[in-house]
Amino acid sequence: MRLSYVRELDEYPTGARRMKILTMAVLAILIGSYEGQIAPVVPLLLKDLDMTLATYGAVSGAAAVAGAIASILGGRLTDRVGRVRLLIPLMALTAVCCFAMTLVHSPRDLLIARIVLAFVDGVAMASTAPLIRDFSPRLGRAQAFGFWTWGPVGANFLAAAVAGWTLPIFNDSWRSQFVIMGCFSLVISIVIALNIADLSPELRARIQHTERAATEAVDVTRPVRISALFARPNIWAHVVGISLWLVLYITLSLFGQTMLVGALGVSSAEASTIMAAFWSLNLITLIITGRLSDRLQLRKPFTLGGTIAAVLVTAFLAVLLGSPGVSSGTLMVVGALLGGSLGVAYAPWMANYSEDAEDADPRLQGTAWGLFGFLSKGIAVIGLLVIPRVVEATGWQTWLYVALGCLVLFVPAILMFNGPWRRTDRTPVKVAVKAEG
Repeated sequence: MRLSYVRELDEYPTGARRMKILTMAVLAILIGSYEGQIAPVVPLLLKDLDMTLATYGAVSGAAAVAGAIASILGGRLTDRVGRVRLLIPLMALTAVCCFAMTLVHSPRDLLIARIVLAFVDGVAMASTAPLIRDFSPRLGRAQAFGFWTWGPVGANFLAAAVAGWTLPIFNDSWRSQFVIMGCFSLVISIVIALNIADLSPELRARIQHTERAATEAVDVTRPVRISALFARPNIWAHVVGISLWLVLYITLSLFGQTMLVGALGVSSAEASTIMAAFWSLNLITLIITGRLSDRLQLRKPFTLGGTIAAVLVTAFLAVLLGSPGVSSGTLMVVGALLGGSLGVAYAPWMANYSEDAEDADPRLQGTAWGLFGFLSKGIAVIGLLVIPRVVEATGWQTWLYVALGCLVLFVPAILMFNGPWRRTDRTPVKVAVKAEG
C-alpha cells in the first residue's frame, strides 16, 4: 500500500519539474544541517549548564558516533523503502527533537538530546544525496552535488545569522534558538513534503545520461547485492581516499578559528573573518567547477588539480603557522585559496563517486552515500578526540602537516577512479525502450 505523502514517478521528470524536486532535496540537507548546529550558543550553554569544554567535546563526540551509525543504516533503508518514504516523517521528527532541546537542564540531558537528534537526523539525511543522484542526469551531476554541498556549509551561515539577529531579542536565551530552529524546520518540512517526489524502483535502477536519454542498467527482478559495490577496487579507492581527504576538511570545519587564534594569536573576530573568506570561495568554486566538470564530462582532472593546489596552499599555510606576525590580509588570501582549491576537487569527486557506484548497481546509491556519511562523521569523531591531544602535545603546525600528509595520499587514490582524463568525442547514448504490453 502506497503512503499518501509519497508521490512516486513512473516517468523521469524534465525541465522545471525536475529542478523543483532537486531544489527540495537541497533544501532538505540545508535544514537537516541547520538542525545540528549548536556552535553559536555553546558559550551560553556551557555557562547555563555549568559544563566544561571537555564535557561538551565528549557529548559532541558521542552524538557524532550516533550520527555515523545512523548514516550507514539510513543509506541501506533508503535503498530498500524509498527516499521520500523515509525522509518526510523523519524530518518532522527532527523538528520535534529541536523543541525537545529546550527541556535540557544538565549535561546528561544534553547528551541524550544530542544523541537522539543526531541519530534521527542521520537516518533522514541519508536520503538526500541519493535524491540528488536520482534527479540529476550525468550531464549535470557535479553541479547538482555542488549545490547539495551548500547545505552543510550554508547551515553554518544560517545558524550564525539567526543567532546574531535573535539572541539579543530573547535576552541571550540559548533555548530560543532551538524554538526558532524547530518552527523553521517544521514549516520547511511541510513545504518539502508538498513538493518532493520519488522515482519508481524501475527508474532508480537505470542510469540517466540526460533528461531524456538513459541506459537500462539492471534487471529489477534481480536481487540487490552489496557485494556488487564493494567488490570493485575503484569503490575502495573512493572510500579510503576521501577518508584521508576529509582529515583536512574536518580540521578546518571544527577547529579553523581555534587553530588561527592558538597558533598565530589573532583575535576571534579576525579568525572568523579569515574562515569566512575560506567558506565563501569554497561555495563559489563548488558551483563553477561543477558546471565545468559537467560541460566537459570530466571528473578526475578537476579532482586531481584541485587536490594538488590544496596540497601546495596547505603546505604554505603550515609554514605560516610557525611565523608569528603574519598579516590578516595574507591569511585571508591563503584561506580563500585553500577553500577554493578544495571546492574545485570536491564537487567533481562527488559526481565521480556517484557514477562509479551507479556503474556497480544504480539501486545501491543510498548504501554508497550512507557509507560516505558514516566516514565523514567518523572522521569528525576522530577529530574531536585526537586533534586536541596532538595539538596540546606538539602544536597546530604539526597537526596541519599530518593533515597535509593525508591530503597527499588522496592523490594516488584518484588514479584508481573510473572515468576519462581528457575530453573525447561523445558516443551515442542508448535510450531504454520498454515493450508495450
